[in-house]
Amino acid sequence: MEILKHECGVAMIRLLKPLEYYKEKYGAYAYGLNKLYLLMEKQHNRGQEGAGIVVVKMHSCPGNEYVFRERALGKDAIQEIFDTVREKVAHFDVNSHTPQEVVEDAPFIGEIYMGHLRYSTTGKSGISYCHPFLRRNNWKSRNLLMCGNFNMTNVDTIFQDVVKSGQHPRIYSDTVILLEQLGDALDKENHRIYRQYRDSLAGPMLTHAIEDNLDMSRILSATAHAWDGGFVICGATGSGDMFALRDRHGIRPAFYYYDDEIVVLASERPVIQTVLNVARRDVCELTPGSALIVDKAGHVSVRDILGEDTNRRCSFERIYFSRGSDADIYRERKQLGCNLVPSIMESIGGDIAHTVFSFIPNTAEVAFIGMVAGFENELSRQKTTQILNAQAAGTLNEERLKEIMSQNLRVEKVAIKDIKLRTFIAEGESRNDLAAHVYDVTYGIVENNVDNLVVIDDSIVRGTTLKQSILKMLDRLHPRKIVVVSSSPQVRYPDYYGIDMSRMGEFIAFRAAVALLKDRGMEDVLRTTYERCKEQESLLDFEITNCVKAVYAPFTQEEISRKMVEMLTDDGSINAEVDIIYQTLDGLREAIPTCPGDWYFSGDYPTPGGTRLVNRAFINYYEGNVDKR
Repeated sequence: MEILKHECGVAMIRLLKPLEYYKEKYGAYAYGLNKLYLLMEKQHNRGQEGAGIVVVKMHSCPGNEYVFRERALGKDAIQEIFDTVREKVAHFDVNSHTPQEVVEDAPFIGEIYMGHLRYSTTGKSGISYCHPFLRRNNWKSRNLLMCGNFNMTNVDTIFQDVVKSGQHPRIYSDTVILLEQLGDALDKENHRIYRQYRDSLAGPMLTHAIEDNLDMSRILSATAHAWDGGFVICGATGSGDMFALRDRHGIRPAFYYYDDEIVVLASERPVIQTVLNVARRDVCELTPGSALIVDKAGHVSVRDILGEDTNRRCSFERIYFSRGSDADIYRERKQLGCNLVPSIMESIGGDIAHTVFSFIPNTAEVAFIGMVAGFENELSRQKTTQILNAQAAGTLNEERLKEIMSQNLRVEKVAIKDIKLRTFIAEGESRNDLAAHVYDVTYGIVENNVDNLVVIDDSIVRGTTLKQSILKMLDRLHPRKIVVVSSSPQVRYPDYYGIDMSRMGEFIAFRAAVALLKDRGMEDVLRTTYERCKEQESLLDFEITNCVKAVYAPFTQEEISRKMVEMLTDDGSINAEVDIIYQTLDGLREAIPTCPGDWYFSGDYPTPGGTRLVNRAFINYYEGNVDKR
C-alpha cells in the first residue's frame, strides 16, 4: 500500500570477442548495447529517479572519443537515454562504414558497458547526481568510470582521509569521494607500473605496458578496507579493465555470468537468466567481500578483496525490492504469507466462511498466494474434522457431505488502482479526501456488517496511506472487521545501506511505541535513551550499541500494533473494527534463512556505522531536528 523509495540497480557488460563477431553472429554491432538496455529495463523496479549509461571503446584512435556517457532524470529515463543513443548510432550509420571504422569511431558501440538505475538515499537530486561518474584524464589507463548500489555510513571519515591525502573534492557526497579515492589509487598504480618500465620503454610502448599490467585488486585493496556500508561498487578504466566489488557482509546483492563471449553483472539473478537465456545454475552470486575483475585482455577472475564476514544479506531486499520471478524469492514470499495464517485465524475467530481475502498492492500478490495456500490447508483440515464428526454422530450422508465439500475460500480482487489522482492540487482535508479515492473498490463481494475483510501488504512503514486512503476505501464495503496484514515485521529502524527509508519519527511503529510510553507515564525512557545516545557519540566503533531498542523494549509486538490501530482510526471515520497483524521476526527468519540481515526490524545493524547513525537519528528526533535523518 505504501511505495517505498527503492534502492539502486547496476548492470555491467564486457564483450570478450571482437565487435565484428557479434555483427556476424547476432546481426548487430550494437549487441552489447541492446543487452544493456534489457538488463536495465528488467531492473526498472529498483530505481525510478534517474538512470545513466557509459560505454568504453577500447580501440579508438587518438583524437577520437572513447568514453561515451548519457544520463537522464525521471521514471522514463531509460527510454529517454536509449532513444538518444540509438539516434546517435543511427546517425553514424554503421552499415555505410567498414568494420574497422565502426570499431574505432562509432558512438556507443564498444566493449565495456555500464548502466545504473538511481534512487537517491540522500534527498539530493539532479542530473549531476546521476551515475555513472567519470574521472577524466589524457591517459586512458587513468580514466575511471564508476557507478554503484551503495550507501556509506562513514562518509565523514572517508572524506577526511581523502583531504589528508592532499586532494580537494569538489562535492561532498559518498559517490564523488569514492571516485576520487579510487582515482587516487588508480593514479598510484599507474605510477607504480611506470617506474617499473620507464628505463626500458618509452612513449606508446610504455603506455601500453601500463595498460596491460594494471592490477585492479591492488587498487581496491588500497581503498575499500576503509569503507563501512552496504555496497556493490562497479567501475572501469578507459583502457579496458572492469570490476565490481561487493561489501563483506553481502548487504547489497550482485550476480554474474560469463562465457567465452560475454561477462555480465547485475543486481538480480533472474534478470541475467532472462536477458541471456541461461539456466539459473549458470548465474553465480558474487561472494561478499570479493570483486569480479575483467582485465584489459579479457581474463575473468573473482578475487577476495575484503574477506567474507558474517552473513547479513538484506531480508528486505527479498521481501520487497527484488523481482519475484527468482525461484528462491518466490518461494520465500509465499512462505511469508503462509506463516501469517495462525495469527489471522485468531483475529477472525476461525470464521473462514465469513471472511474475504485480498491483497494490496500487486507486489504483495506472491505473499497472498502463500497466505491463501495456508488457509486452503486449514480449510481442508476443518473439512476433514467435520466429516469425521458427522460420521461419528451418524449424520454423514450425501447432502451433508456436499455441504461440507462446498466450503471454499472467498478470494477476491477488492481494490483497483486505475487512475492517478492529482492530490497535489489540494491542501489539508481536501487533499486527504482525494487520497481516499486513489483506489476503486469492488462492491458486492462483502456482506454488510457480517464478513471480515483480510487484506495483505508486503510492508506497512509509515501508515500514512493506510489512514488517508486504504482503511477508508475498505470501510466503504461495510465489513464487520478489517484485518490488515503485513508480510514483513514492523519496520522500527532506518536503513543506512542503500534503501531510502523514513526518518525515525515517520515510522508508525516508532510513533506507536512513543505514544504507549506517554500513555503509561514512561516518558523518562525517551529522555534516558536520548542521554545514552549522546554519551555514545564519543565512543569507539566497537563500544557503541543501539540505544533506541529501549523505546520498544517495554511492549509486545501486539501491543504496538493495537496502538497503531488506535492512531489510524482516531478520527472516528472508520465504522468497522480494525486489526493490524505483522509478520514476526521468527517467521521472517524461518521464511528467509539465507538472508538474516533484519536491522530494519530488529535494530541489529551489520556494521558500527549503522548503529552510530541510528543513535544520531534518535538524537535528531528528540531535539526536533525534523529535516535530519
